[in-house]
Amino acid sequence: MRYASEVLLLTACGYLVGSMPFGYWLVRFRRGEDIRHFGSGNIGATNVWRSFGWRYGVAIVALDTVKGFVPALVGSLVLGPLAGALAGAAAMLGHWRPLYLRFRRGGKMVATCGGALIGLAPLVAAVAIVAWLFFFVVTRYASVASIVAAATLPLAAVLFGQPLPIVLFVSGAALGVIVLHRANVRRLLQGSEHRFKLRRKKRPSGRKRTSSVVSSQARVR
Repeated sequence: MRYASEVLLLTACGYLVGSMPFGYWLVRFRRGEDIRHFGSGNIGATNVWRSFGWRYGVAIVALDTVKGFVPALVGSLVLGPLAGALAGAAAMLGHWRPLYLRFRRGGKMVATCGGALIGLAPLVAAVAIVAWLFFFVVTRYASVASIVAAATLPLAAVLFGQPLPIVLFVSGAALGVIVLHRANVRRLLQGSEHRFKLRRKKRPSGRKRTSSVVSSQARVR
């Protein structure tokens, strides 16, 4: 009973940590803008990088990775792989539907998943990171790199002899990441997916989402 309570507590803490919307907070505090009104509307590192430059993007990659890493590592060290996997999964869920943004859409969990993997299974994480970097350099599509990296996770976990909770975690995480990129897959098939550029345009405000512009005009009227 005590073990179950402690696992539940760590899982809840993982969700709360994962809910920290660093992409939203950083852009709001530093630029006075709502990142959800730019680009894809996600709060993740890719959209932040694309809209406000690499300095912001790198910071969000690091922060989103840490918020997956810490709960998974603590859970794994304190209570074992099952607790670590549940805490890491909860952190990913929090990133996708953050409590602090009233459960509205967050990010696509890629960096947070990577952080949880580093805490749980570093070798599996290394395979996924190498796959992501390779396909990103070759295609310059962050979505393609994320989908391929996610697809490597279950096989890598099995090949490295990870315990069952880790295999189940990476399988679920891979499925979640791929499902959240389904719109990207449609755009890839249509030839309209955004190809990543390291240098952003000078005026990110010109890339605000149409809905936000319309709503702003309505308020002015």
